[in-house]
Amino acid sequence: MSTRTRLPGLSYATAGKPWAAQVRDFEQHLRAARQLAPLTVRNYLNDLTPFFEYLDMKGTLDLDRADRLFLRGYLAWLLEIGYERPSMARKLTALRAFYRFLSDRGEVTRNQTGAVSAPKLQSRLPVVVSADEVERLLSSPDITRPAGIRDRALMETLYAAGLRVSEAQTLDVRDLNRQTREVRVMGKGSKPRVALVGGSAVEWLDRYMSDVRLKWAGRRSGEAMFLNQYGGRLSVRSIQQIVKRHALRAGLDPDFHTHTLRHSFATHMLDGGADLRVVQELLGHASPATTQVYTHVSTAQARKVYEAAHPRARSRTPLTGTHRNADAEDSQDDVSQDQIGLSG
Repeated sequence: MSTRTRLPGLSYATAGKPWAAQVRDFEQHLRAARQLAPLTVRNYLNDLTPFFEYLDMKGTLDLDRADRLFLRGYLAWLLEIGYERPSMARKLTALRAFYRFLSDRGEVTRNQTGAVSAPKLQSRLPVVVSADEVERLLSSPDITRPAGIRDRALMETLYAAGLRVSEAQTLDVRDLNRQTREVRVMGKGSKPRVALVGGSAVEWLDRYMSDVRLKWAGRRSGEAMFLNQYGGRLSVRSIQQIVKRHALRAGLDPDFHTHTLRHSFATHMLDGGADLRVVQELLGHASPATTQVYTHVSTAQARKVYEAAHPRARSRTPLTGTHRNADAEDSQDDVSQDQIGLSG
């Protein structure tokens, strides 16, 4: 398996190049016209970086050079230097958005990014953990320390409300309504929504704000909900590291990340009998099709439990001279048909 080549950053890829101003304009377009979150804008720009490196490698400064053949060569090069297919697909999406922007402004004479196909992705179900594993995670912080109280409140909120990491990072104190147990969240595309938090999360938030935040807060804190020990707002990266650290301490999968809590929130809600539309609303999904994937996770998990627990789940009657686990085979067929992509 190849190791992905590390490429210089965007500033290097655009320095002194004729497309530098166009990239700056595109960034402004993403922020102002499309009102994308800062993290999303950064990801768009990062996903464009390899394309500019490829242009430089091919010795061209002309964005019109990118015809169908050139773009196919670019995708082949990405694969050659070690990018995975999901990453390649994301980079093509960013490139299409960039060329669409340039075409609308009349800055390129042709846009053939739609003439090439993204690599076919292997669909997969989201990874979830059990309620017991979530409990182990939430119990991991050392609550005799201020940082431990902060971490417990943070993870309780992530799980209770099914938040994206960027949504938790931008939470302000005024966004929490203790009486109604609601938090106002700024979701994808700067779309606001109201998420719910349970009594446990509210109790830990209260303890954190009275025992920790009050002492850590300073001039640079503003209204930020989750602070570091210097009074600054926690970064997305810091939140990811906090969750990862406690997941490892709790003995969970090393690949556990913040979005695993969001996936688990949705699955546990559906397992508990919540309506799909309610879960869609709480997650902030624009389409029920995106939320639908969690019903497949619940069905797959239910079948797994059934086969392990039911005394007649495994066939004991010889069929044509062999023992056959019919339910297990059906399970594999059903799950393979149900594996669809997930975003958000």
